[in-house]
Amino acid sequence: MNRRQALKTSAAAMTGAILASAATAQASAKSYEDQSQASLETVMALMGAMGRGDMEAMAGLMADDMVWLNAGDPTLPWIGPWEGKDQIFAFLAVFSENFQTTKWENTDILASEDTVAIFGDMNGITTKSGQPIGDFTFALRAKVRDGQVVLWNWFEDSFAVSQAYHG
Repeated sequence: MNRRQALKTSAAAMTGAILASAATAQASAKSYEDQSQASLETVMALMGAMGRGDMEAMAGLMADDMVWLNAGDPTLPWIGPWEGKDQIFAFLAVFSENFQTTKWENTDILASEDTVAIFGDMNGITTKSGQPIGDFTFALRAKVRDGQVVLWNWFEDSFAVSQAYHG
């Protein structure tokens, strides 16, 4: 093989490798986007089912080993962690007896493969004291596996919630 033919063959091989790499990267990006979108849809479906009180839909969207983390004042009856569907449903019953949401607004939503982050503004009334909490921000980090939520990590202004609860 002469030098010119070797260069042509080498250039063709390099072009083929670059095109194959670009196709692989494009397929990976599509897969990443598809997984991110599916995770977002699962989390939003669970959030919607909670808002409607649709326990059957919630159960289908929650993994059996789901963990709900809600840090804060341990004197509040709904502070977790809660592990498994039975504990989470028990927690939600206690929460709904003690807290009435009066405002819920998602402001930012991000999804990256199996992780979804939602930020927003809330307000509510604690039924024990009847006092409104006042506007506060929340953040949620959720993880999805096989179309079901496995982690619901909730962050809120637990000091303001505690003050309103204890009146």
